[in-house]
Amino acid sequence: MYFAALLARTEDGWEASDTELDDVETLSDLADLAREASPDEDTVLVLIEQEDSWFGVVRVDGEDDPRIYVSDAAAARRSAYGELLLTDELLGREPGADNGPDLDALDLDGTEDGESEDDDEEVGAADAVPHSPVGDSGILDDLGISEKELRSLDADDALGTIAEALGASEVLETVR
Repeated sequence: MYFAALLARTEDGWEASDTELDDVETLSDLADLAREASPDEDTVLVLIEQEDSWFGVVRVDGEDDPRIYVSDAAAARRSAYGELLLTDELLGREPGADNGPDLDALDLDGTEDGESEDDDEEVGAADAVPHSPVGDSGILDDLGISEKELRSLDADDALGTIAEALGASEVLETVR
């Protein structure tokens, strides 16, 4: 189960809105959606979580490039919303590089010469992502959540903890 919300900082405090990400195909689309939530170019946070698995924070400040933090890259990699956040740059890869397996070189009967059928060696190990946080862990420093605090959050209560630290827990709960 996924939950996604926008928190936009305004002169009167934080405003929350839930959001559908079904039509969002790229990080640029997500950043544009966030910018629409704040016509005054104030800070907007996109909070995404997959229940008990991972969470992500995308921060958009006006026309600046979005800043991203993902709590568990490997868990996020297995979800459509996580794939949206895990850019080549975030994962430390050359943009546009093909990190997938060479499909022409694969023996599709399930075995390679000299390998047994029950050999569980994973194809595409170069495409592996870490079971750890990736991105800008200082994304919320100026909002009162240190890198250390952000990295220590559990996926099951992270968004509530972030909203509480921002003074936005009530407005987030209205869209949850």
